[in-house]
Amino acid sequence: MYSLLRKCLFALDPEYSHELSLDCLGAASRLNLLNKFVTAPANNPVELFGMTFPNPVGLAAGLDKNGDYFNALGQLGFGFVEIGTITPRPQAGNPKPRLFRLEEESAIINRMGFNNKGVDYLVEQVKKRQFDGILGINIGKNKDTAEEDALSDYRICLEKAYSLADYITVNISSPNTPGLRDLQFGDNLKRLLEGLKESQQQLSVQHDRKVPILVKIAPDMDDEAVVSVAETIKGAEMEGVIATNTTITRDGVENSAFRDEAGGLSGSPLTDKSTEIIAKLYQELGDDTPIIGVGGIDSAAAAIAKLEAGAKLLQIYSSFIYQGPQLIRDVADAYQSFQGRK
Repeated sequence: MYSLLRKCLFALDPEYSHELSLDCLGAASRLNLLNKFVTAPANNPVELFGMTFPNPVGLAAGLDKNGDYFNALGQLGFGFVEIGTITPRPQAGNPKPRLFRLEEESAIINRMGFNNKGVDYLVEQVKKRQFDGILGINIGKNKDTAEEDALSDYRICLEKAYSLADYITVNISSPNTPGLRDLQFGDNLKRLLEGLKESQQQLSVQHDRKVPILVKIAPDMDDEAVVSVAETIKGAEMEGVIATNTTITRDGVENSAFRDEAGGLSGSPLTDKSTEIIAKLYQELGDDTPIIGVGGIDSAAAAIAKLEAGAKLLQIYSSFIYQGPQLIRDVADAYQSFQGRK
C-alpha cells in the first residue's frame, strides 16, 4: 500500500508532498485509522540516558519541525521521535525550491534553512502530548544571530523546551545556516557546550529533573577533527552524540540531475560515511558518551553496521520517506538480531 501512496506523492512537488503527507497523517491519527494500517514493532525496551526507550528506532529531526505531528508519527511505531530544529524566533528559511528528491539514488538534498514557527509555538504544541515514547527536541540558532551570540539563542530554546523534553539535541551541524558548522570546532564548541551545561545544571535544580543534552555533528570531518570534537564533548560532559547530519559532499550522486544543488545530502549515499564517523567517535568516547546512529539506514544490514560501529540507538528519516513504516520494523528486527548475537 505504501508503494502506491508513495508513487502518488512523488508525482507532486517535494515540499508540497511533505506538507500534504503530514496533514493526511495527522487526520488519520485523529480519526483513529492508523492502527488499521500500521503494525508497530514488538516492544523491545532499551535503557539509555537514564530513560527507557520502548524500542531502539527513532525518527530524526527535520520531518516535524514545529511539533505539529509527533503524536501521529509516534503511532507509526517509533520508539522515540525528535522534533525541530527549532529557533528562538520564527523564520521562513531559505527561498524555494529547497528540497529535491534523487529517486534513483534513494536520496534527498535539502537546503530548508531551519524554517520553523519559533520555540514558543513548539512549546504550545508539545503541551498537547499524547505520545508515550521518548520525545527529543532539536534546537538551533536563528540565521541572523551572529556566531558570537549563538549561545544566547541555544539557551533560550533550552530553557523554554527543558521541562517538556525527554532529551535536547544541540544542532551545530546543518549545512544550511551560514556559519553554523563553525560552532563544531575549537573554542567555539567549548564555549557553547560549557554554557549549555551550566544552564542545564541550573534548570535541573529548578525543575527537579535532569534532561540529557546530545550534540548532533556533521559527517564531513577528518580523523583529527573527530578526535577534537569528541574531546570537547567529553570535557563538557554532554550526555550523548547524534551522528550524523547531512553531508555537503556528492559522493554517490554524481550522475544525478540535482548533484549541483546546494544543501545537505541524506539517504542511502550517506550510509558508509556516517558509519565511519560513528566508528571513529566510538573509539574516542566508548560507552561513556552514547551515540545515536543516523544517516542512510535503508536496510537491516545498514542498521547492523551502525550498531557494530558503536551506535546504541538508531534514527531514520530519508529512507523512511522512500520505504515507509515497514523500515521501522526492519530496523527494530535488525537491532534485536544484533543483540541476540552479542
